Amino acid sequence: MNSYILDTNICIYIINQSPQNVLKKFHELDYRQISISIITYGELFYGISKGNNFAKSKISLDKFTQNIHIIPIDSNVAKHYGDIRAKLSKQGDIIGNNDLWIAAHARSLDATLVSNNLKDFERVQGLKTENWVG
Repeated sequence: MNSYILDTNICIYIINQSPQNVLKKFHELDYRQISISIITYGELFYGISKGNNFAKSKISLDKFTQNIHIIPIDSNVAKHYGDIRAKLSKQGDIIGNNDLWIAAHARSLDATLVSNNLKDFERVQGLKTENWVG
């Protein structure tokens, strides 16, 4: 069974119930196939914390994460992070720090990272990616 790690932008689309093709793919999968990085959860929580309606947004976030596994950082993820960052730095092709951690999570689990920002993630050697938006 394939496993998927959702990037922050995909989580936001699902929480906001749009676009429909993202929702369709999300609902086609068994919830046990889908997870998010603790880094993604932190980004989502940051987003609701800076917004205008924390209470309502927190309910939406809690509903979204109710059946989705939130993956903690462990030493294996950290090793992948170090490897990815070193290789991209040597190429002069670094990506954002949170994206590095999210990519490390997905690659360490041999999971497919789902994002609408593949231009950064496609630079990570050995990382499987999909874009459910289009």
